[in-house]
Amino acid sequence: QVQLVESGGGLVQAGGSLRLSCAASGRTFSSYAMGWCRQAPGKEREFVAAISWSAGTTYYADSVKGRFTISRDNSKNTVYLQMNSLKPEDTAVYYCAARTEGAIVVLPADYDYWGRGTQVTVSS
Repeated sequence: QVQLVESGGGLVQAGGSLRLSCAASGRTFSSYAMGWCRQAPGKEREFVAAISWSAGTTYYADSVKGRFTISRDNSKNTVYLQMNSLKPEDTAVYYCAARTEGAIVVLPADYDYWGRGTQVTVSS
């Protein structure tokens, strides 16, 4: 069983930055692919970014490419999402997700474990 706990959300003005963190339990965290997804009110959960188990490969949704950066520290069982140049349309609950196989996936349904989410609100 894997437990994921997100932190770092909050209220920020457009153009600002936030860094989300996701702390994971489990001895095999370093073998998991990790991802971030988000869900805005009235919308489906959508993929944001993913990182392979070794951090050698990352992948981003077009809407965040060039503004967000995903990274991980396997020694701390933690994955991060650095969000810069935030826009009001980035407002959503952000979820950390883990996939027990190490390959990156971009469909939320393909992740095996989820955190409870952290709210990010970007004001205009």
